[in-house]
Amino acid sequence: MRLISKAADVLREGGVIIYPTDTVYGLGCGLSNKRGIERIYEIKRRNKKRPLSFVCSDLKHISQYAMVS
Repeated sequence: MRLISKAADVLREGGVIIYPTDTVYGLGCGLSNKRGIERIYEIKRRNKKRPLSFVCSDLKHISQYAMVS
């Protein structure tokens, strides 16, 4: 739990974290953290025209960020 608390602190402070998934490691930041998003594009050397994915804790939250039909 100590690492989860540290990751949460980093996110609250506007930082970027790396975290394991089932297949690869992911990079993450707060969704409203523009500098964090820019930093992820820099780290990944990704074209800014290519979108990033994001994680929601529940499907009902998706409609806050995207159009759902």
